[in-house]
Amino acid sequence: MTLKQIQRLSLWSAALALVLVAIVPLAMGWRVLCVMTIVFLLALTWRRMARRKGQQNALLLANGSSLPPASYPHPVLLVCGDGLGGLFESIPDEHLALRVTDLGCYVRVPCVDRLQGFAMQILAKRPEWGGQLSALLVVDACAHSDSAVLAGQVRRFNNQVAMVRKRDIGLPVVVMCYLQTLSEGWFSWEAGHPRPVVREAGDCVSLREWQQQADGSVQAARLATCVQLQSAAQWLAELMTPDLSGNGRAQTSQPPVSVAFVARPSQGQWVERNLWQRWLHERTALSVVEKLPASTLAAQSPFPDVLLHLLPTSAARPNRFRAQVLGMWLFVLAGIVALISSAWQNTLLMRQVSDDLRRYAAISPSLDAEDSARRERALAALRQDALRLDDYYRQGEPWSLGFGLYQGERMRAPLHAAISGHRRPATVSASADAREVIRLDSLSLFGSGSAQLSVESTKVLVKALVGIQAQPGWLIVITGHTDTTGTEEHNVRLSRARAGAVHEWMARMGDIPESCFAVQGFGASQPIASNDTERGRSMNRRVEIRLVPEPGACASSAARSGGQPKPHSAAFNF
Repeated sequence: MTLKQIQRLSLWSAALALVLVAIVPLAMGWRVLCVMTIVFLLALTWRRMARRKGQQNALLLANGSSLPPASYPHPVLLVCGDGLGGLFESIPDEHLALRVTDLGCYVRVPCVDRLQGFAMQILAKRPEWGGQLSALLVVDACAHSDSAVLAGQVRRFNNQVAMVRKRDIGLPVVVMCYLQTLSEGWFSWEAGHPRPVVREAGDCVSLREWQQQADGSVQAARLATCVQLQSAAQWLAELMTPDLSGNGRAQTSQPPVSVAFVARPSQGQWVERNLWQRWLHERTALSVVEKLPASTLAAQSPFPDVLLHLLPTSAARPNRFRAQVLGMWLFVLAGIVALISSAWQNTLLMRQVSDDLRRYAAISPSLDAEDSARRERALAALRQDALRLDDYYRQGEPWSLGFGLYQGERMRAPLHAAISGHRRPATVSASADAREVIRLDSLSLFGSGSAQLSVESTKVLVKALVGIQAQPGWLIVITGHTDTTGTEEHNVRLSRARAGAVHEWMARMGDIPESCFAVQGFGASQPIASNDTERGRSMNRRVEIRLVPEPGACASSAARSGGQPKPHSAAFNF
């Protein structure tokens, strides 16, 4: 991808990351840390891209050189290898050197190891050239005396090509080899054609046809050229083909588009007893012409324009497409994370509201202080839940609960119903009128230290029940009390058990619903006389029945009796 595409992709990634930070519920400290990290990484990426862009511009624009326009329609070849001085002018290696012909643009790569860098720099400047960029390796058969050195150069070239292709750049390869032959012309083995062809004067014929077209001495010279050409192909196959075909560590995965031999004198440094001389003499007993005069060597070596039709010329768009696909996948990934987070947060919200409703419903109304406190806390939690859901209803749910997954609206009605139906148990003050209290002596109801009703208690309870039935629909509060004899825990438990026994008898005998009763045991905490005397302790051992004027407390009783509430009230003269 180009530097501009990388910058845009980094901006897109940062924007998606910030949206996720806003959606995913995090503590404020973690949010600030995430935002600072995203901004830091974005700034670091842009700084590196700006530095690379500055380096590329400094290299490409040096010495007044400039590349053709982005709409340039012909192949662009990165040229590296031997004899570059015959192809380009004498320009220092740190400067850009290029030659533009009618059929292509040639850019010099001073060192094979810089091929990848030049490719990336050119694509950064001309991203439209991704589909028409190629590599040209020039081999001077007469400029090498060490086969290992030549094989190493080819191997490094192959590695550089492989690294470029890993970036989704095709980079076709053309190999051009200089030979000391007796005839001029281009001889090439092209991909998909097992036999060589000869390109000369705009014509393209097979090697056999080219040989048959001549006669006399010309035919003999062409025959010698064919022998040398076949030998050169075999030599190139032995020394270079394993590296060019990707048998080394880095695989190019594609063979060269063309392997061409040009009938020109050597353009590099002539080496006595070079590889080509030795190989040709050993295999064919032919000899290579010695170093030619300087005037001949100074002649400009031709560019392989006749082979450029084999290379792609249309400007492909793999990089832009790749950036778009990557940006789309980042968007999809961010969307999946946001949906998962929203689904999980909605699940937690529903679980919280449902648990609060169940906790409130599990606590029955009672005059017990602990139960009342628990019920009030549960009611406060319901009110907070209702306030939260009402805010979401009026202002819209937050992003963390949105994306069509919000489910809190269906919990608002149950919450408001539970809150509006809340009934706080009534309390009776100690200063209530004495006529409103039915005080039963425990000794007339229970045995000593027992909560079991005695046989004699029926008469007392019947008289109390008659008084209670005189007032319909009021709350019946039954409280048990003891003296200070025994432990506090025992007294509370005993007083509550005695009050519960009276409650069960009256509910059963008077057919009064459970909702009309409130039962509580106070132990010895509310004495009406001194516990220092026997008379005072006897008065403190009691069960009190109070009627609280709370209309509607026994509405269910009225419904059961056909609309007429069953009367119950206290007769207060005991």
